[in-house]
Amino acid sequence: MPVTLAAIEDARRRIAGAALRTPLVRLNCPETPAEVYLKLENLQPIGSFKIRGAANAMARLPAEQLRRGVLTASAGNMAQGVAWRARELGIPCTVVAPDTAPAVKVQAIERLGARVIRVPFDRWWQTFQDRAFPGIDAAFVHAFDDPDVMAGNGTIGLEILEDLPEVDAVVVPWGGGGLTCGIAAAVRAKRPGCRVYAAEVATAAPLAASLAAGAPAVVEYRPSFVDGIGSRTVFPQMLERARGLIDGSVVAELAEVGAAVRLLAEGNRVIAEGAGACPVACATAGRAGRGKVVCVVSGGNIDLKTLCTIWGHGPD
Repeated sequence: MPVTLAAIEDARRRIAGAALRTPLVRLNCPETPAEVYLKLENLQPIGSFKIRGAANAMARLPAEQLRRGVLTASAGNMAQGVAWRARELGIPCTVVAPDTAPAVKVQAIERLGARVIRVPFDRWWQTFQDRAFPGIDAAFVHAFDDPDVMAGNGTIGLEILEDLPEVDAVVVPWGGGGLTCGIAAAVRAKRPGCRVYAAEVATAAPLAASLAAGAPAVVEYRPSFVDGIGSRTVFPQMLERARGLIDGSVVAELAEVGAAVRLLAEGNRVIAEGAGACPVACATAGRAGRGKVVCVVSGGNIDLKTLCTIWGHGPD
């Protein structure tokens, strides 16, 4: 099901009391091939854009389903979005997380009152496909493959176009595709000439491989500090959505993402997790072209020890 502009505009009204309208600021780095701007979703109440999609999807669930509680699969940020809303609604929340999820994110989920079930990466990925987990009777909130989640995410695109109508390109982190496809749906509807790119890290870039192959491809996945994006493959339906909405995938090396984390901290005093810095790494390397380029800094939930390691020694 395509995500329509009307659905995105409805989502904006629906989530107005839950998500912030985040600022768009210029990157403080004169030596870049493009005029780079930052959409600071790391300033959301949970430190991530995920509150937008979670709030919209949960608002659309029937009351009888909500009363049973909610279940999601997440490496951290979507889980926090769902747990935040569940706490506000007074309903139980269960999260299936991969055993590679950083402790800082798992602890944040638990502080919000959610139960966390940690499983191996492959079993975690299977939960996305099953949209359920054995023994848990709750409404499943998908982290990306859900039109309501994508519509909530698409509200970011509306804000970008209002704050920078002459934008030439938007670069969005690609995890499962819900953020990229949601923003791209808004941008395509209101500014068709604007380029939209998905940003991936080279240690886990299935979209680039799948676009090249014309079908879902399986790539080697190497866990790293860029934990909010990256997987071994893409959902076929998300690939089809992306092919109709975006101009391609741009890929950053792990060291480039680490350099972007440092650049954001030093230049703009912005703390970004690896996924949030990935678009900046791509844009500052010239992979999104010239002109006015907006990078979606998707989140800032990075462990301080990891940040210090990146700052002092570069990523492992």
